[in-house]
Amino acid sequence: MADTHATARPRTNAARICTILAFVFAVVALLIAPVIFGIIGLVLGIVGAVLGDKPLGWYAAAANVVAIILSLVIVSALMNS
Repeated sequence: MADTHATARPRTNAARICTILAFVFAVVALLIAPVIFGIIGLVLGIVGAVLGDKPLGWYAAAANVVAIILSLVIVSALMNS
């Protein structure tokens, strides 16, 4: 048997797909629509982390938060200049 903890979830393909899509949505949120795509990417990153893609899923969720904030700052700077 494997030496995994009883509560640890093994990484599945669905977790990796959610994580990859979360990173894609982070880039799209930075370029197109930060609130819509950023929130979708945030949810996908969290789902990927919960399904077992632990560090990368949380990094994807954080990347979406950063993309939302950065995009909103850039848009507000362009509107006020």
